[in-house]
Amino acid sequence: MVSAMLPQNPVQDLVGASSILSPQDFLSFSYYHKTCPAAEEIINQKMTAWFRKDYTLAASIIRLHFHDCAIRGCDASILLNHRNSERAAYASKTLRGFQKLRGGVQKLSHARTFSRLRLGRPLFYLAARSGKSHMGVKMGRTSIAKEADLVPQGRENVTALIDFFQERGLNVLDLVVLSGSHTIGRSSCRSFLHRLANYKGTGRPDPTLDRNYLRNLTRSCRWSSDVVYLDTTTPKTFDMEYYNNLGKKMGLLSTDQELYSDPRTEPFVSAFTSQQPDLFFNQFAASMVNLGNILFHTAPNESEIRLNCNYVNPAPRKTANPPRRN
Repeated sequence: MVSAMLPQNPVQDLVGASSILSPQDFLSFSYYHKTCPAAEEIINQKMTAWFRKDYTLAASIIRLHFHDCAIRGCDASILLNHRNSERAAYASKTLRGFQKLRGGVQKLSHARTFSRLRLGRPLFYLAARSGKSHMGVKMGRTSIAKEADLVPQGRENVTALIDFFQERGLNVLDLVVLSGSHTIGRSSCRSFLHRLANYKGTGRPDPTLDRNYLRNLTRSCRWSSDVVYLDTTTPKTFDMEYYNNLGKKMGLLSTDQELYSDPRTEPFVSAFTSQQPDLFFNQFAASMVNLGNILFHTAPNESEIRLNCNYVNPAPRKTANPPRRN
């Protein structure tokens, strides 16, 4: 049975840097229930409006969420806008959605139910989850470009991917499930040009590419800056075709296609190619929560609730000592 291939408890094998945390360290359902009870509804409305105008933003928001969580945990450090921040890294050059998130903050700021808005990470993760899951609280005070370049770029082998995920407390199942977000979105040709010719110095294309798919990619990639769909079958629909494509040798990135050939990941890929959509959708929701719960900050001074999502809070003013009386 397909269901037998998946762990009964998707988080039972979590290991690595995300050690056991106390309840207050996790994201909270109710953080803004008193100060802004309409927050989830407002964000959901904004997300729906954005996606109707530009369906590609859905993949962009998910990608922003992953890039943020994969560095120092889910602390919205990707939103910090200063020189040498994560946003300035090479791996972040093609990230999109920053302006939309800023618009969401402005919309929330105008909500009558707000007394004083302290937002950033909550909007970020409600956006990534369409307003149907946890809300965040703490945000990091550090954002470093060189750390952002550690995020997988599409050429890593499965061992490197597994190590990367396990260092962040995620398991092989999370790796395969979150890779399924490539059922929507696009990639620039520069991310996979090495597969189209002289693959690993062989003088030939990557043998794991379907021939017809290879020809289509070659025609579509006249320039390295051109973009193609990650899922060529149903590029505008969040479904399981990503996994079916892997079985047809139609995975766009090396990191996609290798999930089908590696014995550690292939059983999960095969499970999601079954005609049981709930199996993937339910596990994707669970793995997104696992991703959102990555926290590397433990000391109180390492995180804060930002007044402005793009900048750390100013240092508190020091009060002058009162004059001593003789």
